[in-house]
Amino acid sequence: MSDTVRDTVRHGPMSRFQLVAVAICIGLNMLDGFDVLVMAFTSSSVAGEWGLSGRQVGMLLSAGLFGMTAGSLFLAPWADRFGRRAIVLVCLTLCIVGMLLSAFAGGPVELAALRVLTGIGIGGMLASISVITAEYSSDRWRNTAVSLQATGYPIGATIGGSIAAVLVTHYGWRSVFVFGALVSAAMIPVVLWRLPESLDFLLDKRPPRALEKVNALLRHMKRSEVRDIPAPASPVVRTAMPMRRLFAEGMARPSVFIALSFFLQMFSFYFVLSWTPKLLVHAGLSKQQGITGGVLLNVGGIVGGTIFGYLAARFGVQRLTAIAMVVASACVVLFGVVARDLAMAFPVALLIGAFIFAAMVGLYSLTPALYPPSIRTTGMGWAIGIGRLGAILSPSTAGFLVEGGWQNSTLYALYALPLLVAAATVLAIRASASKDGAATGASREQGAGVVGGALEHR
Repeated sequence: MSDTVRDTVRHGPMSRFQLVAVAICIGLNMLDGFDVLVMAFTSSSVAGEWGLSGRQVGMLLSAGLFGMTAGSLFLAPWADRFGRRAIVLVCLTLCIVGMLLSAFAGGPVELAALRVLTGIGIGGMLASISVITAEYSSDRWRNTAVSLQATGYPIGATIGGSIAAVLVTHYGWRSVFVFGALVSAAMIPVVLWRLPESLDFLLDKRPPRALEKVNALLRHMKRSEVRDIPAPASPVVRTAMPMRRLFAEGMARPSVFIALSFFLQMFSFYFVLSWTPKLLVHAGLSKQQGITGGVLLNVGGIVGGTIFGYLAARFGVQRLTAIAMVVASACVVLFGVVARDLAMAFPVALLIGAFIFAAMVGLYSLTPALYPPSIRTTGMGWAIGIGRLGAILSPSTAGFLVEGGWQNSTLYALYALPLLVAAATVLAIRASASKDGAATGASREQGAGVVGGALEHR
């Protein structure tokens, strides 16, 4: 019966209810884009007010990412036990508190601590919304929906960056954090109104009133109701340490490779996004032009992520992701060379954004396919969390290098290398999976109910 319920989503048309659910997840991911880059867009003003060194700026840029790592690794797994929608609401509350208090921070240490708190909320939320998007999309539109959801990041960063530029100019950097808190608060009634609980969570965990909740969701999707929810054909392993299951039943190699791919991608990704506005100013451009350069990265990301979703639905995700990483690497090297030339720097920034975001979208599309429903959010949190470790190391390492006198061209060339290695690890995921034996095949069969075909060419 549970397979029948899943099949109605996999093979049926996308109802209005499903489209709204995906749209809400896109909106929530926009908060991630704004939150990550709020520090990048305000760093010059914060550094000027408090007289911060490059190392201290790097600490502030990394603080939110440290919180995201903790949220992805330690908060996201609770969604597989208590519900993904519930964890989204908890995470939104953390974001509101962290953002609002950041506006009243009295120094860099206090601001860094509040950035960690906000990051925990963002990190815990991302894994859940990625899984909900995948689960409520049909087979035909899943890659496109996941791609659009991931593209919410550059949309939020672009809109937020444009608003931040105005707010910083007229009201100071603290107003940007107040704006972020208000937008996060506005999402809570939206989530309560229309973000559904994960169907796979209800079917596999069967919390109180699970049947009633499943039928309510089926009615919203214009599907036939069911009479009962029988026990799953394969017993769901229940453990206090769901993270251990990521390395059992033949899942160890795929888990390692996807996490390594995220780590390398985010190491380059967050250097480019976090430091580009400030390095453009350092290269001789104005503060406004520096912010514009950061915004253009995200404008390119919107285009690249959207096009990637269209192509992935037809050609498969894996090779497209690797190709995007290789091209992004070349563009990053080129940007370091032309950063002083405004006429060249801005078009190259658009290209970097397009390909580096496309690669990130590919990773978000690939990951859920590796895990069965009962640990899908845990697996997503694991991959994102390890990736965030790269994001933490990236801006702070760049801070040391900037203080050491490294030039833009050398910095960007250094940070382009991990993208090439990431392309290799993405291609290795299939090779590792094919060696994992029957146990992995069983897990894949469970996972395929939601994102089957993510590793296949269409």
